[in-house]
Amino acid sequence: MDRIGVVGLDWRRGGPSALARFSLPAAERPQRIADLARAAGARELVYIATCNRVEIAFVTEAGAEVAQYRRRFFAELAGREPEAGEAERVLRAWAGEGAAEHLFLVAAGLDSARIGETEITGQVREAAELSRRLGLLGKRLGPLFVEAIKLARRARERTKLGQGRTSLAEIALDHVRGRLGRAAGPVALLGVSAMTRRCGVSLAEEGTPLLVVNRSLEPARALCGELGGDSSAVALEEFRLSPPPLAALVSATGAPGTILGREELARIAGACGCEPLPLLVDLALPPDVDRAAARGLGFPRVGMEEILATAEESRGHRVLEVREARVLIDEALERIDRLLGQRSVDGAISALREQFQATAHTQVEHLLRREFGELDPRRRDLLRRFASRLAAHFAHLPSTGLRELALAHGPEAIRPFFARAEGDLAQELDAAREAGDLFGSIADTSGEE
Repeated sequence: MDRIGVVGLDWRRGGPSALARFSLPAAERPQRIADLARAAGARELVYIATCNRVEIAFVTEAGAEVAQYRRRFFAELAGREPEAGEAERVLRAWAGEGAAEHLFLVAAGLDSARIGETEITGQVREAAELSRRLGLLGKRLGPLFVEAIKLARRARERTKLGQGRTSLAEIALDHVRGRLGRAAGPVALLGVSAMTRRCGVSLAEEGTPLLVVNRSLEPARALCGELGGDSSAVALEEFRLSPPPLAALVSATGAPGTILGREELARIAGACGCEPLPLLVDLALPPDVDRAAARGLGFPRVGMEEILATAEESRGHRVLEVREARVLIDEALERIDRLLGQRSVDGAISALREQFQATAHTQVEHLLRREFGELDPRRRDLLRRFASRLAAHFAHLPSTGLRELALAHGPEAIRPFFARAEGDLAQELDAAREAGDLFGSIADTSGEE
């Protein structure tokens, strides 16, 4: 398990501007993630990007240390080579059990700016699904992500983690509601995302008129169907050219650059006439709204900097409420340790059994050629089957004993048994080691800062 690593950064290191530098545009992710894995030499890789963090879970090359991947990922995501020590300052790294624990904390929302954040589990699931489609979710990362998502669900069901206001969207809604108390008009939702959907659901329940704006109309219409009430859809280009009067705008697209620049903001201001300018709530990374233009035109604006700062203020209180979730994480670590440890033991035992069978087959064929060439085909087949059953019989005791030993003392306990393996068995063990992290156990590895 020591070959599993996580490298990334969150809102604590550099804030939203740093996150934006390492975020891949949603439309480009399939190709860019495949390129990222290829450049890093990682057969398994999952890229997770949210408004809180950008992180990469991956499997290292044999013999490589997790920490050295910082520079590789920095160069691929930032588009330039890091300066001396820059990658180490910007990106954190976790290895082995530390990587698994960190992933569990992230999926459950315990490492979010808003403790218990509700959107993160879905984002982790979507990231894993994309990697699965790209062929980058394999024997190591696959079970880890399955357990992480199950853990998140258990944590919400069995603890106070899912209680209260757990979404960053709720902070955005506080600002929007404050504006609606002073200015009438609809609220525009720019982009169809988890954030805009959550804001839309709450505002629709309160009877607020909504305008869903999206580059493609079909997703916008589908969201309007979910929201019901007084909601309508409009294409992005139409909105940019002819915006209606608004009370507020909430934006959270996955676009690689600015969506609303000075010209578009001037049109929005003009549509409002003498009314107060609408509040701009920009939840996107990178920002959808040109901050300098918004400030120059006098728009009130709330960005991810303010949202995350507000969330950070309440973290201490939420941590006290969700201590029980840490117990569930410890249990999940034990489960994944046993699962991956058992797989590594199974790989070694399978190689041992195959070696018994291969040896029996080789010796029987040699005997048939040298001593029993006159046997008819039926008797030859009987002799081969007898040798195969005898090999299975002799392999049973060491196989069973090794498995029990590993269950009692961990996968590392059976390593000395195979230490002097030679020939075909050594090759089989090497193949098993490469495919299944042979004898690996996350219980003996630690996270790395």
